[in-house]
Amino acid sequence: MEYVIVGLGNPGEEYEETRHNIGRRIVENLASKWGTSDWRDDKKLRAKISQGMCGKHNVKLVLPDNYMNRSGGSVAPLVKNKKQAERLIVIHDDIDIGLGLMKIVYNRGDGGHRGVSSIQRAIKTKEYTRVRVGVIPMTPTGKLRKPKGEKKVYDFILKKLTKKELPDVEKALKRAMEAVEMVIEKGRTFAMCEYNGTTIKKKK
Repeated sequence: MEYVIVGLGNPGEEYEETRHNIGRRIVENLASKWGTSDWRDDKKLRAKISQGMCGKHNVKLVLPDNYMNRSGGSVAPLVKNKKQAERLIVIHDDIDIGLGLMKIVYNRGDGGHRGVSSIQRAIKTKEYTRVRVGVIPMTPTGKLRKPKGEKKVYDFILKKLTKKELPDVEKALKRAMEAVEMVIEKGRTFAMCEYNGTTIKKKK
């Protein structure tokens, strides 16, 4: 049985460099790193699909072409029961984690993320792995500088990342990719122990 790895984001060039598309970007990077097949449009799933191997394991990479709040429609046909959900990995942006940080979770609520909520409704379980990648700037003391109000938060995550933020983002993307590989090759529990709580050290 293969792993299904989903990168959440919105389709279209205007969203490519936004905070909300970090999950999609990570999966695109994994496709390049693993040398998976060319992306093909699956009209039935409304998603782009690429297949290949991570080590000895078969992987199917999925980029939903639905908008974020309809992501579940692209995932449900691939994950039809709890056994298959055990090999589902969803990668997405997170407004409750600081920029440059990431966390692996399992069997958790959607945290208000519309893409995650859509998937959980569609597959009828929370028992799958998520890689949450932070997109909110932090103060020097580590406090999140989160915009106040739902509209301001939504507008913020649809903004493009700044040049100043890119170094921390790139480090987080690399760690997220490594975390996904560890989940596949050594298991979710091992990966959670290894990566959760890690931070990106900034150069002085």
